[in-house]
Amino acid sequence: MTNVRVIKPALAALVAAAACVGGLAFSSAQPAQADTYSDLITAQNQHAASVQREAELKQQLAGASQDLANKVLELDDLTNNKIVAAQAKVTQANEDAATAQDEADAASGRLSAAQKDKETLEEQIKQTGKDYDDAHAAVAQLARDEMHGSNASDVMSVVTGATSTQDFVNSMQSRDALSRNEANAASSAATSLSTSKNRGERLAAIEKQIAVLKTQADEKAASAQTAAETAQSERDALDKLRQEGEARRDELSSMIDSLDSQSAKQAAQTVLIASQVDSYNRQFQKEQQDAANRVDTGNQGGTPSTPVTPAPAPAPAPAPAPAPAPAPAPAPAPSVGGQGTSNGDYGNAYATGQCTYWAYERRRQMGIGTPSYLGNGGDWWRNAPSYGLRVDHNPQVGAALSFLPGQDGADGTWGHVAVVEAVYGDGTFQISEMNVGGLWMMNYRTLTNLGQYWFVH
Repeated sequence: MTNVRVIKPALAALVAAAACVGGLAFSSAQPAQADTYSDLITAQNQHAASVQREAELKQQLAGASQDLANKVLELDDLTNNKIVAAQAKVTQANEDAATAQDEADAASGRLSAAQKDKETLEEQIKQTGKDYDDAHAAVAQLARDEMHGSNASDVMSVVTGATSTQDFVNSMQSRDALSRNEANAASSAATSLSTSKNRGERLAAIEKQIAVLKTQADEKAASAQTAAETAQSERDALDKLRQEGEARRDELSSMIDSLDSQSAKQAAQTVLIASQVDSYNRQFQKEQQDAANRVDTGNQGGTPSTPVTPAPAPAPAPAPAPAPAPAPAPAPAPSVGGQGTSNGDYGNAYATGQCTYWAYERRRQMGIGTPSYLGNGGDWWRNAPSYGLRVDHNPQVGAALSFLPGQDGADGTWGHVAVVEAVYGDGTFQISEMNVGGLWMMNYRTLTNLGQYWFVH
């Protein structure tokens, strides 16, 4: 009867580990490829849109003074081209800085692990001396386990492919080093150099590896520092452009009344609103980051240049019970142009970053009081009359446009709300709105009034 000796579990695990580590060592990850063609198409489309927008503005501004027309075109270029491009650079620079910092942290971690391995091995050498060979010790133990059997050579051949005892010893040295690698990352470097015959030689290999890792860690740290400085430089450039935009916007605002043409006024106001929206985006991004820092004081990451929590559609505003407040006045108190009221106005109680939050805040900036608990955007037109507010189908600067659920892209359940920024003589009007493309994201658009909208005054 042929006796087949069962391979010892420890030896089987050792071989399996060697196979797994070997497979990992020779696998290669495919580098990520940038979709440069897509980037090119996007750039071409943006340029075409810019050229078309400039041509339309020039047509609308025909008849205006050259100086005023130039100011409108310059502000438009600054807002829709230069600032947009600078923002993209800031976003990329922030991402590069974060990646570089991650790589620096990883390099530092590898260096720390190697230094710890060195300390551990030095302690072992103190106990056993430099000539102690872990691999030979393991082989000796296996030999003792197999000394009563006749199939030792077969086992060696099947498991390791060795054809002699010496081949088996050499193979086991490699297998043992791979086993040590599970708990000692730096020792695997010594294995790859075939110098793990004893602990003294392994120590020398680890020390050599530490020197390499130290150089890599220093290089990664320098790269991270450079990336952080580049990101800061791009942010400073963007802030400078936005400061320039604010100055140009103030200058242009004081000149609009001199325009006689309605189309020229509309063109100038459109450009002004776009610039103002960019300013609002900047303001609310800062407020959002300040709020995040107050919640998570341990956050050490870079300041995001754009909101990072997208929302496909306006979400419902919460309806908590109002804080104790003085009893409302018996009659509503309109604040500006027959609009607004102090009745039910206890401050901005709407969810931050949502359309309702912006509608309240923008009307407050215009000096128009708004009740604090009108509900979701699609409910404002229904709830406003109970506070004495006028609701009709006539747009007016400062009025809140309450979109019905599903109307003009509004959420099918909660509706939406925006604020009228300008009203034109051709039946169109301009609105500003928040949370169309994501929380805190500002947007503006021009709509045509055919009596289908509800305006809360």
